Amino acid sequence: MSLPFYQKSHQHYDLSYRNKDLRTTMSQYQQEKKRSAIYTHGSTAYSSRSSAAHRQESEAFSQASTSSHQQQASQTYSLGTAQHSFGSEVSRKGTSAYDYGYSHGLTDSHLLLEDYSSKLSPKAKRAKHSLLSGEEKENLPSDYMVPIYSGRQVHVSGITGTEEERIKEAAAYIAQRSLLASEEGITTSKQSTASKQSTASKQFKVSKQATSTLQQEETFEKKSRKVAIREKAEQLSLRKTLEETQAYHGKLNEDHLLHAPEFIIKPRSHTVWEKENVTLHCSVSGWPEPRLTWYKNQVPINVHANPGKYIIESRYGMHTLEINECDFEDTAQYRASAMNVKGELSAYASVVVKRYKGEFDETHFHTGASTMPLSFAVTPYGYASKFEIHFDDKFDVSFGREGETMSLGCRVVITPEIKHFQPEVQWYRNGAPVSPSKWVQPHWSGDRATLTFSHLNKEDEGLYTIRVRMGEYYEQYSAYVFVRDADAEIEGAPAAPLDVVCLDANKDYIIISWKQPAVDGGSPILGYFIDKCEVGTDCWSQCNDTPVKFARFPVTGLIEGRSYIFRVRAVNKTGIGLPSRVSEPVAALDPAEKARLKSRPSAPWTGQIIVTEEEPTEGIIPGPPTDLSVTEATRSYVVLSWKPPGQRGHEGIMYFVEKCDAGTENWQRVNTELPVKSPRFALFDLAEGKSYRFRVRCSNSAGIGEPSEATEVTVVGDKLDIPKAPGKIIPSRNTDTSVVVSWEESKDVTELVGYYIESSVLGSGKWEPCNNNPVKGSRFTCHGLVTGQSYIFRVRAVNAAGLSEYSQDSEAIEVKAAIGRAVSPDLWPQLSDVPGGLTDSRGGMHGAPPATFQKDALLTSKPNKPSVPSSPPSLDHPEVSKVSETVQEELTPSPQKAAPQGQSKSDPPKKKKDLVAAPSPPYDITCLESFRDSMVLGWKQPDKTGGAEISGYYVNYREVVGGVPGKWKEANIKAVSEAAYKISDLKENMVYQFQVAAMNIAGLGAPSAVSECFKCEEWTIAVPGPPHSLKYSEVRKNSLVLQWKPPVYSGRTPVTGYFVDLKEANAKDDQWRGLNEAAIKNKYLKVQGLKEGVSYVFRVRAINQAGVGKPSDLAGPVVAETRPGTKEVVVNVDDDGVISLNFECDQMTPKSEFTWSKDYVSTEDSPRLEVESKGNKTKMTFKDLGTDDLGIYSCDVTDTDGIASSYLIDEEELKRLLALSQEHKFPTVPAKSELAVEILEKGQVRFWMQAEKLSGNAKVNYIFNEKEIFEGPKYKMHIDRNTGIIEMFMEKLQDEDEGTYTFQIQDGKATGHSTLVLIGDVYKKLQKEAEFQRQEWIRKQGPHFAEYLSWEVTGECNVLLKCKVANIKKETHIVWYKDEREISVDEKHDFKDGICTLLITEFSKKDAGFYEVILKDDRGKDKSRLKLVDEAFKELMTEVCRKIALSATDLKIQSTAEGIRLYSFVTYYVDDLKVNWSHNGTGIKYTDRVKSGVTGEQIWLQINEPTPNDKGKYVMELFDGKTGHQKTVDLSGQAFDEAFAEFQRLKQAAIAEKNRARVLGGLPDVVTIQEGKALNLTCNVWGDPTPEVSWLKNEKPLVSSDHCSLKYESGKIVYFAIMGVSTADSGKYGLVVKNKFGSEISDFTVSVFIPEEEARKAVSESQKGNKKSK
Repeated sequence: MSLPFYQKSHQHYDLSYRNKDLRTTMSQYQQEKKRSAIYTHGSTAYSSRSSAAHRQESEAFSQASTSSHQQQASQTYSLGTAQHSFGSEVSRKGTSAYDYGYSHGLTDSHLLLEDYSSKLSPKAKRAKHSLLSGEEKENLPSDYMVPIYSGRQVHVSGITGTEEERIKEAAAYIAQRSLLASEEGITTSKQSTASKQSTASKQFKVSKQATSTLQQEETFEKKSRKVAIREKAEQLSLRKTLEETQAYHGKLNEDHLLHAPEFIIKPRSHTVWEKENVTLHCSVSGWPEPRLTWYKNQVPINVHANPGKYIIESRYGMHTLEINECDFEDTAQYRASAMNVKGELSAYASVVVKRYKGEFDETHFHTGASTMPLSFAVTPYGYASKFEIHFDDKFDVSFGREGETMSLGCRVVITPEIKHFQPEVQWYRNGAPVSPSKWVQPHWSGDRATLTFSHLNKEDEGLYTIRVRMGEYYEQYSAYVFVRDADAEIEGAPAAPLDVVCLDANKDYIIISWKQPAVDGGSPILGYFIDKCEVGTDCWSQCNDTPVKFARFPVTGLIEGRSYIFRVRAVNKTGIGLPSRVSEPVAALDPAEKARLKSRPSAPWTGQIIVTEEEPTEGIIPGPPTDLSVTEATRSYVVLSWKPPGQRGHEGIMYFVEKCDAGTENWQRVNTELPVKSPRFALFDLAEGKSYRFRVRCSNSAGIGEPSEATEVTVVGDKLDIPKAPGKIIPSRNTDTSVVVSWEESKDVTELVGYYIESSVLGSGKWEPCNNNPVKGSRFTCHGLVTGQSYIFRVRAVNAAGLSEYSQDSEAIEVKAAIGRAVSPDLWPQLSDVPGGLTDSRGGMHGAPPATFQKDALLTSKPNKPSVPSSPPSLDHPEVSKVSETVQEELTPSPQKAAPQGQSKSDPPKKKKDLVAAPSPPYDITCLESFRDSMVLGWKQPDKTGGAEISGYYVNYREVVGGVPGKWKEANIKAVSEAAYKISDLKENMVYQFQVAAMNIAGLGAPSAVSECFKCEEWTIAVPGPPHSLKYSEVRKNSLVLQWKPPVYSGRTPVTGYFVDLKEANAKDDQWRGLNEAAIKNKYLKVQGLKEGVSYVFRVRAINQAGVGKPSDLAGPVVAETRPGTKEVVVNVDDDGVISLNFECDQMTPKSEFTWSKDYVSTEDSPRLEVESKGNKTKMTFKDLGTDDLGIYSCDVTDTDGIASSYLIDEEELKRLLALSQEHKFPTVPAKSELAVEILEKGQVRFWMQAEKLSGNAKVNYIFNEKEIFEGPKYKMHIDRNTGIIEMFMEKLQDEDEGTYTFQIQDGKATGHSTLVLIGDVYKKLQKEAEFQRQEWIRKQGPHFAEYLSWEVTGECNVLLKCKVANIKKETHIVWYKDEREISVDEKHDFKDGICTLLITEFSKKDAGFYEVILKDDRGKDKSRLKLVDEAFKELMTEVCRKIALSATDLKIQSTAEGIRLYSFVTYYVDDLKVNWSHNGTGIKYTDRVKSGVTGEQIWLQINEPTPNDKGKYVMELFDGKTGHQKTVDLSGQAFDEAFAEFQRLKQAAIAEKNRARVLGGLPDVVTIQEGKALNLTCNVWGDPTPEVSWLKNEKPLVSSDHCSLKYESGKIVYFAIMGVSTADSGKYGLVVKNKFGSEISDFTVSVFIPEEEARKAVSESQKGNKKSK
């Protein structure tokens, strides 16, 4: 076997690594060393007789080693030196050599020299001390750290010149240090040195001349060293004085008053032996005075949880942690954490507890268990070449229930057997080794291996394997253990989850995972609640408000450095189920913190921990994190993970996490107020189904770094799908009680946890789980089935997302053994008829076979197989010889026999009279043990004692010959006090009968009924006899306590335990069932789960290594009922903290007494307890309650009808009582709320706290910065004793008010205090807030704004600026400004409702600016300002655009002559509203044919010359800057056809309108012309084709003539001419143009007048006018 690299250069005392020669030599030497050296404390001299003896031994050893192992001469030499050093220096506790390793076996001289010299020479601050030479360092790997603990390292090398010099120097230094330490003369040192050199010269062959030179150098070195040390001491004293003076003046400086904790003396690491005490010291400075907490492996040390183990003290600035009687579990890293308001600082120290494995202690071999390692027991030098390992009395397939106890065991037979050497026994569950824990404990008794479960959980279900190894040979055996769910507290609630583990832990959160239960209670599981509990407390708190369905959950809100345990509860519509088994403790620690303070074990054999620190780098802004990724995403949370940057700041890194919606760059910081310190983070409150991206920034005091690269788009939702149902369920026969079920695994399943299998009796419709812990694979053996029944099976898969659907039901299969695979009934337990082998919990998991009762066949009844393991088949069970049948009697209770003591009766007890009567007869006489000439009898006490105690019993016996009884004879002349008696001088092989009579002070009672016949013969059976004197007490409606005495005959081996059976009193003998599956060692058992009103009987059987013995006589019958007036033992803690148990009985007789017991053993002489009884009350007081007092305390009342009660004090109850006692000894005033501060309306400061309750005598002292303050102008105090509120008021906070405030409460004996620290930024923030509230109060004395100026967008898409005013009057004016220009408002403001508004219609960019409103009157003024520029304007415009987009009408279709138009109307349009059109999901590219635009309030899309390709779905999206609003229209089918037809019609109409004949112009409406004049008119006409032209006069056709000329030229110009007009030419003319597209008429009127007539008309009209005027 090759050794690890560290053992090649370091040899230690672990026996596993010693070579054979060293073991032999050390054993010889340690036998002689006790008489070889006599040392005195602090001296190096020893007697000449011891020195000579030791030198002879060393020489003899050197010669023997040289002759036998010449090739290892140098190593043997060093080992011989090791013996000398170990023997000579182990007792020198006064010298420095003891401190540097001689007491632990260090012998390398240069090693001691280096240790000593390193203390006298300066070292670098962070230099690590090494115990290796330069050459040895080169041989070590680069990553190996050498332990600095001396005592485990021995350097082995040959003797060279360098070695001789080192030996000389080491001896000289040792002598000098002894002189300096003890101040003894040089003579003693020289004698010691000479003595050592004399011994060394014989062993190392060093010359006498070298010894003389060494003594001269020693004298010179001593003188110079004393001077140097004195000078060094003076320098240190002067330096210390200067530092103290500097520190004193520093405290006087106000700027330096507050400072963070700083360790003046750090705790030092220690290496100690087991059972030794160790003390860690440290001293810390800081102001305010830091609070120091001790941690073990990052878990706070609770002195109350381990009384006497830890002692924590703080005196005069020195803090100590004392660990008493160290054991191997105390090997750990310890941390002292100092904290005040300026910060926290930690110092680390390691404690290593070593086990000395030296000379073998032969007493170990008498305990039945050997601690000798396997490598030493069976090696190449071993004692056997081959071992055969067999298992007997093997454990079987077992069934249990949550909360019960169970024990698996088997006997191991190893041949050949080697004395004192034991095999290596290892237990496995599902292939993984089982480690001892509070849940499971393995045990090896020398020939039997057991595995005991103290509290079964579903996690314990699985295939258990025991593997026994002896040398290179091993054997193993396996069987399955099934654990069913405990009964739910709420009927229909789901079962408890299982396997709660912590997947990931850091300072910010811990991810918890679990497995879903197989039983949902009849309705689907809605989710799970996660509870947490801080280690060291018993306070559970719920982590999630709503149930989570995913079987993983990150728990947040943890305190850094604290350790927590977790549990999970399932919930359905019925209620919440039982909690799961708690997880292992896990600390909320940050991995980044471990990077700064690294710790790792460097030497596996010692568990030593080396702590190193990294040098800080200051003034550097950290770079971006790397490798950012989403490690887990569910609908409830998303977990991010990244790596810290290589470039970082000096005090560590914090992180800010940012998120943004996919497709945008609007990054939002998630953790604004609480930076993350871990490189992992869980995000909650994300919208399910939405897509996000994430990135991370680093920060420190130097600044915030650049962001990391963003993650890929992550959709919030469960990525893990629920698995699909398995398929092809195929059952096959296995045994009479089991079936093998196979199936096809679920397809495409991710993170599979396993499968649950269920069975159902064909036709019953009731399904039962076959396993409660998911199994992997595709095959499982379902045990516990009923032989002959037909079953069907189904399977479902489970992962973290949930449980799959059930598979299809399998075909039915009848349970019976497969051909050729029948299993013996002895190997498989008999099961009840309940499907799946699951029976009522009170009956265990299996039914019991009927018991066999034969009158004289003592110990021949077979044991209850389900209750106890089968007896080995090799052991015989001989029967006691039968006697004549004529004397046999049935084993039934005698009708005249009364109920046993303690039986509960339905009739109320009657008050006994003072008259005393003789007792009733005893009963149930049985033979407890039989010899050749004697027998031991036992019986039950009389039911009625006659009102007095039983003082004794008399026994009579008679011979029975040939079935004929003889005369009675007295067996005892003097009464016997016990209910058992040994009758001697009997005849061998003779049959006897017996009877017993009881006696009290009233006399001898009637004798008992004659017993059955017993034969006097030597018992040689291997199993034990029956227990006796069964007694029950503490009878309640569902429980009682059964007690018994051990059997008189224990069999061939001692009794190892007991089994208790019960059945209903009227049930048949085959209805017995066991109460405990594993044997119990106690001689009592509390029977739970009884049915109220049912009568029961009990029996007890003893077991030893040979098997189970005969059952005892029956106890009972007893009715399970709680009698009226029954009282229980009550625990009490008085005001002085004294803990006591109290009991009261109202049914006592004058002769009744109280009897106290612990674990049902009398406590009468216990020095730890004090009992006081008075009247009908009794009290048992604990003098010093501790772990020695754990147990069940019961109180019995004698001379009553079995009145008794008990109280259990377990570890949890012990902790509770000790805490309550401490609270009563040193009472505190409980605080309802701690000291807090608040700002009142006028800027006043109120300090307040509330106590739970205050008496009228309560007093309060107010402390500020350790000085008491009193009521005065500055401070106002008030106490409300009714409500418990304590207040102090200050008008204003000044700079000198910064500090610490404390309220000290004294209420009688109770005290309490609460402190509030207001310094630094906290105080400045509070002071600023108080000043702000003061100014606010002043502002509100005049007109002011109750609500400052804000905006809202109305339904008409207008912007309304509004504010709310208060404290106004009629003279108050309000003025609006924009960009410092007054805005004229038409209407006068009405302040009735207190709301002032300014309406801005059709808000756009021109309205951006700074708006201000001023409120003023003679009392003052107030103003409110609203910024509507930049981001604020964008936000407002976004809302305006949103309102406009919401006002858009549905899209409509309109046909035009050019094509088809789609349009929608909005309230009004602004450019900030972005309009996008899409066709069939694709954005439209605008061309001359397809155009988009806005006309007024109409938003349109014009499609010119539409084609069938333009059919489809059109979407108009109005984007307001954040959200898109869509309007949709379907332009296809009939809608397109109708629009296209209308377009065609309009197009044709437009063409016709364009080409029809028309008059373009040139003709007047009226022509007035003088008669005789020529009239010429010209006009243009147009038409395609060229129109035809015709004329009309007075609606009649007009043709061209000489008088009227009508011309039409070039198809465009028309001429009309009359050469000399006359009155006949007057009239209405019309020009008619016409082509195939239409016609048009242009009319004009010609009026011809005569000039003379006109003149006459004018004159006549003027004359008429003159007449009228007159």
